[in-house]
Amino acid sequence: MVNDRKYWLGFSLVPEIGPKRLSHLLNRFGDLALAWTASETRLCEAGLDRQPVENLLRVRQQLNLDAEMAKIEKAGARLLTLADEHYPALLKKIPDAPTVLYVRGQLAPEDDHALSIVGTRRATSYGRDAAYHFAKQLAAQGITIISGLAHGVDSAAHRGALDGGGRTLAVLGCGIDRIYPADNQKLADDILRHGAIISEFPVGTPPDGRNFPRRNRIISGLALGVLVVEAPEKSGALITTTTAAEQGREVFAVPGNIFNPMSGGTNRLIQDGAKLVMAVEDILEELNITHQNAQASTITERIVPANDTEKSLLQLLGADPIHVDDLTRLCGLPVSIVNSTLTILELKGLARMVGHMQYCLVHTRD
Repeated sequence: MVNDRKYWLGFSLVPEIGPKRLSHLLNRFGDLALAWTASETRLCEAGLDRQPVENLLRVRQQLNLDAEMAKIEKAGARLLTLADEHYPALLKKIPDAPTVLYVRGQLAPEDDHALSIVGTRRATSYGRDAAYHFAKQLAAQGITIISGLAHGVDSAAHRGALDGGGRTLAVLGCGIDRIYPADNQKLADDILRHGAIISEFPVGTPPDGRNFPRRNRIISGLALGVLVVEAPEKSGALITTTTAAEQGREVFAVPGNIFNPMSGGTNRLIQDGAKLVMAVEDILEELNITHQNAQASTITERIVPANDTEKSLLQLLGADPIHVDDLTRLCGLPVSIVNSTLTILELKGLARMVGHMQYCLVHTRD
């Protein structure tokens, strides 16, 4: 069946011929090449409905399968089919598994232990930090992180997994030859060195909002569960939780500020029964995954101030941004000293500017 790869590709491009009909044709003809070249009469005799037959006749007149395979190779990708032993095992089990996957980079056996992290593209600093934090700690435990390469939560999750020394997979809603959004090219390059980029859409397919619900079912289908970090009530990320539930996957959610609309969707998920998550242990225990690195599960960053000024500012900083003027008023120090100390804390990775002259604590990243 592996030798029939180009015919798997051909059938994947025929409307109304999905895995079930393809399996039926394979059983009837015993070979996808014979099914692809079969006459209209033989296709009808094989039990294929009229519309799929017409679709197949039309598509195979228009396609040069060898040329299509060459496009994939030129894009630096390879094609995986449902018949391939390296097709992701978890994804293969969902009812509407993609007939083929376009893959750049490398899939690995350990990717069967995966968690998807999704959320809004317009993430707050809290959302980005939470996504990074969970992804980094889970990756350090050997959990592959899956997301969609979008801005916001997705990007933070991929970066956290990479910084945690782990693997991450990005699932696209466009062709494998296109990185969307384009300014995530550097992140995509890093992912290819420590994971893979995946799509079910043909080479050359542009980004389209109608593709993302289908993309989302792959994001959830590749994983044991889905963690929603930050999402408003009508976020597209919530579509992933719907497909996750249909696929029998666990759904987790990070609680957020009740006054921030960006957390409306995640808080509602918790009300509806999603597992509230405050630490990676909540996820690992629910999924019954043995800690691969017991030390990594208990590491918290020790903040050791170098002087009383650093200590004072670190006590005032928190997860929510605070303006320099407020810090100056609360600590009673000259603004010049506050500014210089904040710069030092930024260099140490303990604080960061998240808006115009606003700072927050970032030790939760580790």
